[in-house]
Amino acid sequence: MSIICNPVSGAGDGFTPGIGIALCVLKPGERTKPIRHNSSLVDFCILGSGRTMIDGKEIRYSQYDLWNTPPWAVYEHFNDTTEIHVRLSYSNAPLLEKMKVHIVDEDPKLSTSGNGDDGADPVNPFGTFEIGSSGAFLMPYEKLINPDVVKHEPLLWPWRVVKNELERLRSLGQSYLGRRLYLLYNPATGHTNGTTSNFFAAITLRPPNIVDRPHRHTAAAINYFFGGRGFSTIEGERYSWKAGDLMLTAPGWAIHNHAAYDEDVYEMTIQDSPLNIWMGSLLWQENLNQPLEVLGATGGFATNRAMR
Repeated sequence: MSIICNPVSGAGDGFTPGIGIALCVLKPGERTKPIRHNSSLVDFCILGSGRTMIDGKEIRYSQYDLWNTPPWAVYEHFNDTTEIHVRLSYSNAPLLEKMKVHIVDEDPKLSTSGNGDDGADPVNPFGTFEIGSSGAFLMPYEKLINPDVVKHEPLLWPWRVVKNELERLRSLGQSYLGRRLYLLYNPATGHTNGTTSNFFAAITLRPPNIVDRPHRHTAAAINYFFGGRGFSTIEGERYSWKAGDLMLTAPGWAIHNHAAYDEDVYEMTIQDSPLNIWMGSLLWQENLNQPLEVLGATGGFATNRAMR
């Protein structure tokens, strides 16, 4: 495993302050040791195939498949094929490292989560209650240490299925003002539109000669291009890229847009929008001539895509 690090991202060896990337390689017959940590992962297979076990659940994957590993899940990877396997692994570990709370268990035991006192009454008699008429509440300690559980499961997004759906977006034409992408959505993230609680993964098809409209957002975005050629303009500077390149395409709040040359472009984007939505800090300006919104808090935007 090799960490791909941006030296200006601060503690935690991240590619951005909140997102880490590792390039992971397994030769035929190799496997990793079981491990768990309180950071979450998104893995994207860029070469070969293999399988992973996550809390006892097997996920088999091929090139350009993507899957998530929830925090504190025991996992290990296997290359049971005859070809080399390579994947990009994205993590929120740099953020936890900055907070000095990234906990790694290198000798985990596969078990269910602790339930505290097994003899405790499952019906909590101590309720949360409203005070006054402003909408403010008080919550007792008994509820503070027993919040509602939103279970995150390991999920797989197979490339063959995603690609088939992306192809349907090709017909949107040159006049379409949005981006031809699908967010690989994990329902457990709710209104934050995430793949994990910290960031989303999205896969984009950019047909030949399509130029996106410039926009900006406080979330950072990292693109891995796995098909075609094109360029990005970021804060007035133009950067060319091609299939196989990895790029920080949107430092937070930088004005940017992307364009394809004369062939299809495929790209996978990791962006820490869900974290910013939870914090109420996701400023987004979809059109630089119009006001911004705080996504998830004040409103959002529409495209010119026709209903069918």
